[in-house]
Amino acid sequence: MLGGILIVCGCFVRVADPYPVEAARLIYFDYLQRLSPRPFDPDLPVRVVDIDEASLSEIGQWPWPRTVTAQLVERLVGYGAASISFDMLFAEPDRYSPARLSEDPVFSKLLRDGVDVSELDNDERFAQSIAQRPVALGVAARIGDVESNIRPRAGIIEIGENPGLKIPQALHWTPLAAPLDQVAVGIGGVNVSPMGELAVVRTVPLLWRGPTGVLPSLSIEALRLALGEQNIFVEGAQEESGVILSISLGPFTVPTTETGHLWLRYRHDDPALYLSATEVLRDPDDEWLRSQIEGRIILVGTSAAGLLDIRETPLGKSVPGVSIHAQVIEQVIQGKMLQRSDNTAALELIAYVALGMVVTSLMSISGSVISFLVGGLAASFVLGLSWFAFQTGLILFDATFPMIGGIVNFGILAGYLFIAAESDKRVIKRSFAHYVAPEILDQMEESGQEFQLGGETQDITVMFADIRGFTSLSETMPALDMVALLNELFTSLGEEILAEQGTIDKFIGDSVMAFWNAPMQMEEHPKLSAKAALRMRSALALFNDTRKDSSLPPIEFAIGCATGRACVGNIGSQNRFNYTVIGDVVNVAARIEAMCRHVSYDILVSQSVAASSESELALLEAGTVQLKGKSSAETIFLVVGNEEVGQSPAFLELKQSHSELLELLQNRAPNRDVDLAVKICQRRAIGIDPGLMAFYDRVLARSEDFSQMAA
Repeated sequence: MLGGILIVCGCFVRVADPYPVEAARLIYFDYLQRLSPRPFDPDLPVRVVDIDEASLSEIGQWPWPRTVTAQLVERLVGYGAASISFDMLFAEPDRYSPARLSEDPVFSKLLRDGVDVSELDNDERFAQSIAQRPVALGVAARIGDVESNIRPRAGIIEIGENPGLKIPQALHWTPLAAPLDQVAVGIGGVNVSPMGELAVVRTVPLLWRGPTGVLPSLSIEALRLALGEQNIFVEGAQEESGVILSISLGPFTVPTTETGHLWLRYRHDDPALYLSATEVLRDPDDEWLRSQIEGRIILVGTSAAGLLDIRETPLGKSVPGVSIHAQVIEQVIQGKMLQRSDNTAALELIAYVALGMVVTSLMSISGSVISFLVGGLAASFVLGLSWFAFQTGLILFDATFPMIGGIVNFGILAGYLFIAAESDKRVIKRSFAHYVAPEILDQMEESGQEFQLGGETQDITVMFADIRGFTSLSETMPALDMVALLNELFTSLGEEILAEQGTIDKFIGDSVMAFWNAPMQMEEHPKLSAKAALRMRSALALFNDTRKDSSLPPIEFAIGCATGRACVGNIGSQNRFNYTVIGDVVNVAARIEAMCRHVSYDILVSQSVAASSESELALLEAGTVQLKGKSSAETIFLVVGNEEVGQSPAFLELKQSHSELLELLQNRAPNRDVDLAVKICQRRAIGIDPGLMAFYDRVLARSEDFSQMAA
């Protein structure tokens, strides 16, 4: 149901075609062209006479005197150009004309009396050079409301239901200076995109609707003059108004968008397209120039950056605007134009629906993984189909909407299924949390399969924590109050264990058993257990502070930690089992915890734990003790504080004094020397941990524990 709704919503989005959808489509089309641009064919009859930087340096800044442009036309006609088109504007009279200069008071004083320069008009000379010749002048669409004298020279014959209704509109055209407007046999629009659009030029309008009629673009007008044609045929749809299907000119038929735009398949700009204007003007009879100009359509434009006629193409390059006009003519002559019709858009929508149905069906039947894999294959097929259509038929088939739409549908469906699954898991978890440890439930969720009896052997760090004097404490409290006290205390201490990634195995009366490195593997599990013990010490102190007003004595804890090999897994009956640890390390941890009373300190760890944590915790050696049930003695360590304490100058001094004390004990030094060393240690320990005072008070009584270290 949800999948169907998403597919329908996607169809509405595609029909609405908001900007993000359109932008993704256009960028994708750009990348198709970048992957396979059109090659340059030097034999095509199109060349550009470039008013480049070299020409500006030699002849002078633009605009040039019209006598120079007249000379340029004469040279091009002499070389046999099929047609000449100017991708530039001649909107104002030539400021260099002697007739105009004579109107300047300063210049007029230099003229002899009686000299008549009224007939020395550069515009007249330019008009004479283009009269009755296949020369097209450019005009630009503008927003201003000044009347212009532009009259289309080409006849526009429309076939169909008013096909020119939606072509780009030019409210006004820039004028042509007199008498150019009267003698020009061709006039074309120089704009390569609708007014106000400065983005990437992907499509070029071939026709413009102006105030005096339909005007062809400069590229179409140049081709018309070269062919000697008078009319341009615009074919529209027979049953729909305002839709252009194609434009015909002589032997060429150009498929367009419904608004008369041509999708351009770009090639990289090639220097062989350009002839420098200064070279054409310099030599009147150059055989190489003749071979480049004779019988070709010549466009006159500029690549000089300062003249601001640089446009960006889908290939990611900036090219002169005249180059785009040249590429339009090249593609019309080659008959190889990019095509994109309503039928293509309909096929894209069908591809989206098909991909969405595949994703939705497989999501409900086989789950997200199979849906993702098969959906990915289907998306790859759509992408391959798009590339094949572009390479073989120059058809622009958008693969982005089917693919992105499919991904969005997959994401929403996967999110919905995830939320539904999480809701089911929470229900199950609430039901089983009373019977099974939360860690086991988490592991069940991750594995996705039922637990079986058995386990595996690995390194494990085990902690035992026990309330000191629990028996005497329980005798002073009612049973219900004692249970409430234990629940509150174990909640506080359990949070500290979990904060250091520990797994709480069980609560046994007044004690807690926890372990590290299972079910999740962790490299520093010995250190984490010691840090958890320190956090438990702080939590216990806070717990006791909250109970100062009660008549009960403060609660004290004894904690022991050990690291070793053990079997961890599910142990119990076939119908009911528990995730726990079995092994000698469990007994060692329990015996070390029991040694806290013997040592008179609250946190003790085994040598294996100390070896893994020595560089990051404040540890002191507490002697070698014989653990109950063990044949060999075990060296144990006090956990005094965290890394900050361990790096403090006060602790480093205490550690040095402690080492000296151990050396005296190992060497069986006289009691007075040992007693003096003990007092030094106590003096330095009081500011670090007052609990060390009791430990040092028992050092002499435990001298045998330290003599074993020497053995």
